[in-house]
Amino acid sequence: MKPTCLSTIIHPPRRRLPWSKHLRGNLQSKIHLVFFSERKRDSIVELRAMKDQNLDLFDPRTAVMYPEYSPSRTRDPDFGFAFNDSNFSDRLLQIEIIAESFDPHSDSDSFHSQSLADWARNRKRRREDIKKEMALDITACPEEQVISCNQIDTEGVENENQDESVVAMIEEPHSGDEATNADDSSWNFDSPRVVKVKTLHISSPILAAKSPFFYKLFSNGMRESEQRQVTLRINASEEAALMELLNFMYSNTLTTNTAPALLDVLMAADKFEVASCMRYCSRQLRNLPMTPESALLYLELPSSILMAEAVKPLTDAAEQFLAARYKDITKFQEEVMKLPLAGVEAILSSDDLQIASEDAVYDFVLKWTRIHYPQLEERREILGSRLGRCIRFPFMSCRKLRKVLACNDFDHEFASKLVLEALFYKAEAPHRHRTQAAEESFSTTRRFVERAYKYRPVKVVDFELPRQQCVVYLDLKREECANLFPSGRVYSQAFHLGGQGFFLSAHCNMDQQSSFHCFGLFLGMQEKGSVTFAVDYEFAARTKPGEEYVSKYKGNYTFTGGKAVGYRNLFAIPWTSFIAEDSPYFTNGMLHLRAELTIRS
Repeated sequence: MKPTCLSTIIHPPRRRLPWSKHLRGNLQSKIHLVFFSERKRDSIVELRAMKDQNLDLFDPRTAVMYPEYSPSRTRDPDFGFAFNDSNFSDRLLQIEIIAESFDPHSDSDSFHSQSLADWARNRKRRREDIKKEMALDITACPEEQVISCNQIDTEGVENENQDESVVAMIEEPHSGDEATNADDSSWNFDSPRVVKVKTLHISSPILAAKSPFFYKLFSNGMRESEQRQVTLRINASEEAALMELLNFMYSNTLTTNTAPALLDVLMAADKFEVASCMRYCSRQLRNLPMTPESALLYLELPSSILMAEAVKPLTDAAEQFLAARYKDITKFQEEVMKLPLAGVEAILSSDDLQIASEDAVYDFVLKWTRIHYPQLEERREILGSRLGRCIRFPFMSCRKLRKVLACNDFDHEFASKLVLEALFYKAEAPHRHRTQAAEESFSTTRRFVERAYKYRPVKVVDFELPRQQCVVYLDLKREECANLFPSGRVYSQAFHLGGQGFFLSAHCNMDQQSSFHCFGLFLGMQEKGSVTFAVDYEFAARTKPGEEYVSKYKGNYTFTGGKAVGYRNLFAIPWTSFIAEDSPYFTNGMLHLRAELTIRS
């Protein structure tokens, strides 16, 4: 017996292709989209979209509509009145809802009240169930009737991101006395069980204008694309999201406003390639209060969807939220240590990270990777491709850079390249540093952009002969100095002489007579046992008009652990004169200090 209907399974495209490939050769200078009805043939609305080589037919932001049919030239037209109305429809959409082993949305209330954690767990379980059922969906119809919507440039493309088993079928209309039977014997015995069927009146021009999936479905040139009835098969957990999506394609709005429901609609919109709905969901999610849980979930979206660009503003907002929340990484170290890779990347990529020094960033990264990636090969891969790029090696101390070369966690070639780049940077003049930082201000890599370290970076030149000596350069911005008033202080990174650690500290304090505030500079030795060091030292500053380093203070001191020595009023002037716009000590908004240390024989 011959089948009474012809069914063709069409899978959603595996990846988004440029619109020019979809439309090349079959789009004239104007596209006439005609709504018609079998009952009222006089209900006709002509929508015209001007072809433009640079316009996206399916992007509502670039669509050109006739003003008499559009509420605003900058707003998408609202066709909500035509949704599921036979008077403004030319096809029937039959939605077959199949059973699945786990259906968290069976209760409509739970759909809107579940937490984001529940949503994430449910989606993970659904993915596992669907992978088992994928083969059953593909064999639902004879193999020779399977047609892929993605027939252009699909060789070698994997479909790992496609979570759900959605199929679309175009059928001949049933006769008037035939009822839809989910258990029809024409189906394969192993096909998923259809538990419910919904039928909607749809307008193919509206759906095609919003979605490349439906555009190709209705215009593939085959006989089936001209039939009146179209059937979609979805999982029970997708029903609410699909109905919201279809309503959006007409009205450009959603009725749901909870994060889990919006995420479900976003995933459905990605599957059916409705980019405008994805952007809408992304915008609504950004307007909701964000938590660490939701931010981490949003960061995972690009790996779960095909059109990741549509949710980039949402992932950017999630990154900014995490970077702001964990700005003081030392305060939340235990919590941050438990975060996944994407969360740690977002935090360590921030310029506003409050941390002692870049050496501390390096130590944190090593500790995190050793916990989460105990296998050396995996750890090297993550450091080389992901987290290693979050460390700003040019601002690490030379002592720590030596340890990088000897660290087995890094690939030797990768580590050598980073250390060499850092050393060349340290040897550059300050104006070159500013140029390199400016060049990276709009780049995804920020290795030459200095963070707001608790301990300021220094440049150190070491000498072994004729005596052990080091010359230390400390640069402070005018804003950093201004923030010291009235009693603040800022410390430099540690540097070493004779195997002992030292540091510089700049202060705003009262002069010895307590009559005015002034700028002071001190040299301290890190506490380490009862070792004593006799050191000759000299402080100097670059001074206008010659902009040469001019000695400001000399002395000698026998250091013990934790002691410091220096001068309370380095420039012998009040604070107001030091910080003034015409101060001779700031060159292009920068205070340049130098300290020379020599071990006394």
